[in-house]
Amino acid sequence: MAQKIGFDNEKYLKEQTAAILDRVAKFGNKLYLEFGGKLCYDYHAARVLPGYDPNVKISLLQVLKDKIDIVLCVYAGDIEKGRVRGDFGITYDDATLKLIDDLRKWNLDVIAVVITRFVNQPSAVIFKNKLEHRGVKVYLHYPIEGYPTNVDKVVSDEGFGKNEYIETRKPIVVVTGPGPGSGKLAACLSQLYQENRRGISAGYAKFETFPIWNLPLKHPVNVAYEAATADIQDFNLVDPFHLSAYNEAAVNYNRDVESFPILKLILSKIFSDETAAGKEGGPANGLLKWAKQSFYNSPTDMGVNRAASGIINDEVVKEASKQELIRRYFRYNEEYILGIEKKETVDRVMRLMEELGVKITDRAVVEVARTAAAEAEAKAKGNAGIYCGATIQLSGGRIVTGKNSQLMHASSSLVLNATKVLANIPDEILLLSPHIISQISRLKEDILGAESTSLDLAETLIALSISATTNHTAELAMKKLVELKGCEMHMTHIPTPGDDVGLKRLGVNLTTDGKSSSNNLFVT
Repeated sequence: MAQKIGFDNEKYLKEQTAAILDRVAKFGNKLYLEFGGKLCYDYHAARVLPGYDPNVKISLLQVLKDKIDIVLCVYAGDIEKGRVRGDFGITYDDATLKLIDDLRKWNLDVIAVVITRFVNQPSAVIFKNKLEHRGVKVYLHYPIEGYPTNVDKVVSDEGFGKNEYIETRKPIVVVTGPGPGSGKLAACLSQLYQENRRGISAGYAKFETFPIWNLPLKHPVNVAYEAATADIQDFNLVDPFHLSAYNEAAVNYNRDVESFPILKLILSKIFSDETAAGKEGGPANGLLKWAKQSFYNSPTDMGVNRAASGIINDEVVKEASKQELIRRYFRYNEEYILGIEKKETVDRVMRLMEELGVKITDRAVVEVARTAAAEAEAKAKGNAGIYCGATIQLSGGRIVTGKNSQLMHASSSLVLNATKVLANIPDEILLLSPHIISQISRLKEDILGAESTSLDLAETLIALSISATTNHTAELAMKKLVELKGCEMHMTHIPTPGDDVGLKRLGVNLTTDGKSSSNNLFVT
């Protein structure tokens, strides 16, 4: 059973590219394009829009390669406090480095990194030095007192004017960052101010996939986005400015709608006659377009989003989005149990699920994993311990289970069982040599002093690769690991660090019931 496809990348790519080129032509052939969401590896989009290439935005940039400069923004405060990006489990400064490396692999070069709201934070200074020593240009943007409401101060030499001017060459400047709150919008506005002072005509637009403005407010795709941002209290709404200007319902989100009036004031002041008559010769032709013609009448106007054009099967997309709601519920619930997230976030996602008539058990792997854990506990006949069940649904629809034991963790047994199914290997055939398992257990207990000798997934994958050197069956199983990417998986317990590393590398869509995998408070 092949995955049902609901999204056409080629159709989307063609229409999105045309829309961007049309927008840049409206602004004197210079456009600052703020990229919201994830520039690459957009797995949320891939999950809710089956068929969506997580790197389709990279394909877009490659099409426009000769017309774009890429600038990355990272907030100095995020560097200082070590903020972590949840999908990769790395800090925002490391995520910035990774993004530069990823773009270079696709032959897309980053011309500059902007450290925003910089006030000499020690970690930010180190990060700046590291980048510059590796040949990456770094620009500093500073906090502006009263931003954004004190428009006179913001749009002045004491506001945007004190930021370092970013040298760009191409007609489209893509401004992005490792995550939300990176200062992308302020960086775009600062550049518009400074371009204007230099007599250069330039405009601003925003490229953000979600919410999809021309789908209904309560379409599951838009509700899934609302769930994805429940932790930062974002919510979708009908854009009142767009409705008033065009008598057309368009979906946006609260922060963009709330900030639009002040943003329009800032843009108007940037392009006003007084500001435009700068020290370097005044504005170029057409520079006052926004101020005089009110080109943007709504936050939706600012967006360049043709995602809806790529949807070719709405029913498939709706079902995938409902599944994403359940995944988000489990993720927030786990984070709540770990003390990271608020109970209000969990409750809010549950309410969104109820609005669409979605239940936890609509996720096929959930009940099967719980049953596997119960069976393991029953088989133990009252012996003390924690019994974990794990389940994965393969691309063909078959569900495979695993349980923990004295030899290995539940995720380890599950992955081995799944590779056997994919490689048509009989269940009774061993993939791992008992001698290898014994040696790893001995290393953990006798030499490393570990309390548990049971193999976690990272250790199991290494053991499988070693076995594959002398065992052809193990080699066949190892080759099937790549087919687990994107499969749905559920565990009754939170994975240990070793399990978590292995599962992230395999790329499964994991949810858990949030139970602790150990009676210890500190789990290794």
